[in-house]
Amino acid sequence: RWAAMSHLSAFATFLGIPSLIGPLVVWLWKRDLSYVDEQGKEALNFNISFLIYGIASALLIILLVGLLLLPIVFVTWFVLVIVASVKASAGEDYRDPLTIRFIT
Repeated sequence: RWAAMSHLSAFATFLGIPSLIGPLVVWLWKRDLSYVDEQGKEALNFNISFLIYGIASALLIILLVGLLLLPIVFVTWFVLVIVASVKASAGEDYRDPLTIRFIT
């Protein structure tokens, strides 16, 4: 349950909270459980990576490329958070694609 919450907590962004705060809180709180530690780091790395992709896309709006990229980044983030949450709730080891491994 907590592993899925580490992924789902990224949706706190719809409440005005940055998407990496939720996974960070869950990971710091429950990292003594090995599966939650693994999935929490995965969720945190994923959200940091997509924050970077979003900022880069927003900056590229100046060149008009970002008008296409920003929605793609957002939809990809949304879908992959749901996929990761479902996989984590089933107890599967899941590695998010397009993720830079900042925290190992």
